[in-house]
Amino acid sequence: MSPEQLPTPRFCQLCGHALVERYLEHEERWRLQCERCGFVHYMNPRVVAAVAPERDGRILLMKRAWEPRAGFWTIPGGFLEMGESTEEGAVRETLEEAGVTVELRGLLGVYTRRDAGIVVVIYRGLVADDATPRPGAEALELRWFAPDEIPWDELAFPTTVQALHDWVAMRPAEAKGNST
Repeated sequence: MSPEQLPTPRFCQLCGHALVERYLEHEERWRLQCERCGFVHYMNPRVVAAVAPERDGRILLMKRAWEPRAGFWTIPGGFLEMGESTEEGAVRETLEEAGVTVELRGLLGVYTRRDAGIVVVIYRGLVADDATPRPGAEALELRWFAPDEIPWDELAFPTTVQALHDWVAMRPAEAKGNST
């Protein structure tokens, strides 16, 4: 779905009156604006928070139970809730979808899906040795993968592919850093 195909609101979220598309000189772009109260409705991307759960050099992936891309592999993550930091959302989503609590180990990366209007913030997270992953309602299956076992042709989203390439690429650098 292209940005032009994303659902567009038709009514003002403040007063309920019809929205019109207007060129706003001070912003030098077209925006949706309420005809009655003048409120500008910005069409901004939504934030997804996720974790790349790691243990013993492997990453935990989940096979999606729901559309979009049901049956394909991804890392646990989901839309950020109001009042929640990206870190809190990533930890919550990992617990909901994979049944494990993670200790965050820094930012893996920030990825954009322009076609879907989302920004994905992905952290690295350490899963305790004694934790047993359990699929939540959104996961058909959970499985640990070594870098050379990642099912590249079965990944759900371009952002998953980008993040896993970044995860694999930082592994040799970490090994060098630990050996010196």
